[in-house]
Amino acid sequence: MSGALVFVQVLNGLQFGVLLFLIAAGLTLVFGVMNFINLAHGVQYMLGAYLAVTFYLMTASFLLAMVLALLAALAFGLLLELAVFRKLYDRDHLDHVIVTFGVIIFLDHGVKLVWGSAPLSLPIPDLLSGSVRLPGGILYPTWRLVIVAAGLATAILLYVLIAHTRVGMLIRAGATHAAMVSALGVNIRRLFTIIFGLGAMLAGFAGILIAPILSVEPGMGDTVLILAFVIVVLGGIGSIRGAFVAALVIGLVDTLGRSFSVDILRLVMGPSPARTIGPALASMLIYLLMAVVLYFRPTGLFPVKGR
Repeated sequence: MSGALVFVQVLNGLQFGVLLFLIAAGLTLVFGVMNFINLAHGVQYMLGAYLAVTFYLMTASFLLAMVLALLAALAFGLLLELAVFRKLYDRDHLDHVIVTFGVIIFLDHGVKLVWGSAPLSLPIPDLLSGSVRLPGGILYPTWRLVIVAAGLATAILLYVLIAHTRVGMLIRAGATHAAMVSALGVNIRRLFTIIFGLGAMLAGFAGILIAPILSVEPGMGDTVLILAFVIVVLGGIGSIRGAFVAALVIGLVDTLGRSFSVDILRLVMGPSPARTIGPALASMLIYLLMAVVLYFRPTGLFPVKGR
């Protein structure tokens, strides 16, 4: 286990963490402000990747494809909110789960009908397709560093939006006193629509960023959705700061655990048991971490005041 390898895996963990934050940020806002459980949130991540591939084939420009995909992801999220989810806000959580699970099945099959079942790919822009030499002579893919930078920049912009704008003030108020906000004359339905659209666009942006690295295929949002819910609960429902910290922690723990669990276990047991137990333990680490944190802080790391 060399220091260079650890450094590379830390960078990979940060990259994974900021992607998870982009997905979990919208999910925690929808859950925290609207009290709405949206299992179909991962579909927006998948659609962002597919839309980016489609627009790239149409325009041959990565930047233009990204902008068009973001706008299309926003439009599709607003369409879902207006056509389906708006009718569920006054229903209980079981109805949310059943309907949004149905949306997942419907859209997964819809993607197969439109784009087929075969994996697709999005090429990395030529300018960013190389590698950067890091301290110690390590070569690291430029695009992965772009993902980290884009995620951190988005986190800063989201913080400014939530903490220093009127819309952000309403979102923070809605997270704790939605009925009071509505009583003061704020159109709470419009606020919900804005939040849902913002969350859809953030998830779509994560899909666009990961498309040049992973295969774009049906169901690709299902796994990250589970991790996003873990982040929402771990960070504190409705807390952007909590989602950011929890996403980075989950990204690092998951990446480092899968990379080094076998090597660490070899220090206390034989190679054969370590190879058997290591991968199983690595897949459990984030859930063990969540259990420990929630035991001491049941409302998460940074709970929203008033919840």
